[in-house]
Amino acid sequence: MSARLRSPGPTTDARPLAAADTLEITSAGTSRGLLSEIWRGRDLLLILAGRDVRLRYRQTALGVVWVVLLPVIGAAIFAFVFGRVAHLRSEGVAYFLFAYTGLVLWNFVSQTITRVTASLVGNAQLVSKVFFPRLILPLSTVLSTLLDLSVGLLVLVVLIPAYGVPLRFSLLLAPLWVLCALTLALGIGLVAAAAVVSYRDVQHVLPVGLQLLLYISPVAYAAAAVPAGVRRFYVANPLVGVLEGFRSAVLGTTPPTGRAIAYSLAAALIAAGGGVVSFVHMEQKFADVI
Repeated sequence: MSARLRSPGPTTDARPLAAADTLEITSAGTSRGLLSEIWRGRDLLLILAGRDVRLRYRQTALGVVWVVLLPVIGAAIFAFVFGRVAHLRSEGVAYFLFAYTGLVLWNFVSQTITRVTASLVGNAQLVSKVFFPRLILPLSTVLSTLLDLSVGLLVLVVLIPAYGVPLRFSLLLAPLWVLCALTLALGIGLVAAAAVVSYRDVQHVLPVGLQLLLYISPVAYAAAAVPAGVRRFYVANPLVGVLEGFRSAVLGTTPPTGRAIAYSLAAALIAAGGGVVSFVHMEQKFADVI
């Protein structure tokens, strides 16, 4: 983003505008400059993040209980439909625990994409009137999604021994899979956030896309349950490796292949890099069209 301001002076002065009479504000052109801008705006980032958390649970009777209640209900439904009715395998783990583990990480990905996408439009007055690094807005939403994830993981810590699943050293890998999921979701969200400023249709398409992504990802079932004939297309979804890796680290189920792990990590990095580049590139137009 750039702006050129002329210092006040006599209107009759016809001399050329000197460099000393202008102030040019430009967005950072390098990754180091971008990180420097975000660091300087860290106080605003924390304020917006705190506001996002407060607004999420304001005027709700159950508050943070919804963070636990929704995945529990979802896991119970999946356990009945896929476990009892469809008789799909859960790799030796109780189907409810199997589904809940997948839902905890899936909800984190889904909510991150949704909130990052809505961050600019939801703060339109701020974007159009105040200059600050716009990337702060989508980043400020991550705190609330991480808080929800933390609550869900605490419940998971209770459920694991309750279902007789032994604790493993592979649990140490779980934070890495969470980081991979966050990187992927943030990258997708940044692209969608930049696009929704000019095309509000994205807000209507996104829920449908996420619902479809839920059922083509191994959230309520194992990737091994997918027919072999379509599995090579199925694994093109980078969330397959992320969800299978997270569930393997927590429950000891079948881990993803090395190729699936490499593909998911590469997809997350490409999504994050592409999301930041596209966001910064379109940032110049946000204040004009939002």
